[in-house]
Amino acid sequence: METVTLTGARMYVLAVIEHHTRRIRVLGATAHPTASRVAQAARNLVMDLEDTACRARFLIR
Repeated sequence: METVTLTGARMYVLAVIEHHTRRIRVLGATAHPTASRVAQAARNLVMDLEDTACRARFLIR
């Protein structure tokens, strides 16, 4: 998702929605997203889900 701050800076936000709880997790925001940064955020999410005995079943882009 792309947003503009109050100062006019453009930021890219990576968020995930949990379907069954409708909970939104904001994984990070940056002005300069890279593929490695997004991949690391996804790995961190999977590790967090494993800690709570959950697992991701679908990825919708």
